[in-house]
Amino acid sequence: MQFRQLRYFVKIVDAGSFSRAAALIHIAQPALSQQIAELEGRLGVGLLQRSARGVRPTAAGEILYREASAILKQLDQLADIVRSSNGVAQGTVSLGLASLLGPAMVGGFVEACRSSLGKVNLKLAVSDSAALREKLGSQSLDLALAFEDDLDSAFARQPLYRQRLYLFYPQAMAIGSSVSLEELAKLPLILPSPPNLARESLDRTFSRAGLRPNLIAEVDDFTSILSTLRTGIGTTVFPKGDLAELGDGICGPALIEPPLHMTVSILSSSNAPLSQAAEAVRQLLCTFIERHVRDKRPPGAVWLN
Repeated sequence: MQFRQLRYFVKIVDAGSFSRAAALIHIAQPALSQQIAELEGRLGVGLLQRSARGVRPTAAGEILYREASAILKQLDQLADIVRSSNGVAQGTVSLGLASLLGPAMVGGFVEACRSSLGKVNLKLAVSDSAALREKLGSQSLDLALAFEDDLDSAFARQPLYRQRLYLFYPQAMAIGSSVSLEELAKLPLILPSPPNLARESLDRTFSRAGLRPNLIAEVDDFTSILSTLRTGIGTTVFPKGDLAELGDGICGPALIEPPLHMTVSILSSSNAPLSQAAEAVRQLLCTFIERHVRDKRPPGAVWLN
């Protein structure tokens, strides 16, 4: 088994097809197919299921993808680990930021990282928390700053602060300063579709209370939710209480009683130790977020340490 074959296999799974992977790694498709056939022959199992819609890994392929991704990541970091032996963190660190956290913090944190960790190259990914957890599980990210509700043991975590959830609504809709859970369930709700951690938290809360929410639309993208909200057709719930970043045409926040909360944590894989560079970024991120929460005092945010 060759590292090259593992790289090819991981790239095919990521791309979802042989043709896209071949174009990305600049190799002829027949040669790529031959390499995967040799890998399957050496392992004695099929690794990919081919269909008109592309390829996806078999059960054995899922295991190989997860393990190969971790091995290749460690291999790619080896040079940086050796160079960091002089005590100066260096290398590339992939950091994911939850969509509701990223826009307000990306610029400031990149600046702080450039100032304090000059030899560390940040690769940033902004997405929803569920997608970030999935990328951590596949070793595509070193760290993620994400919202959590269920504290999954699959990740190492550093809980930072609790964030209250708030109701937001269009200007044309008259809503008081607070709503009960029963009142919230009756409102026309625009929520992200599962898997989404905030949505799953709300679903569990409604289920425990024996309530069926009036869900009128499922919109995955944060920006698209805001755009739909501005049409005046419905309301939404965000784990944030700052209206300024949401733009014009949106009112709130309104309190939800009893309070609903999520936890903002720094997550990493529990299966692989952080590199020196990633650990340095984790520590800097913790300090940066603490300063943000204590100085800016975002509504509904309570520091945990």
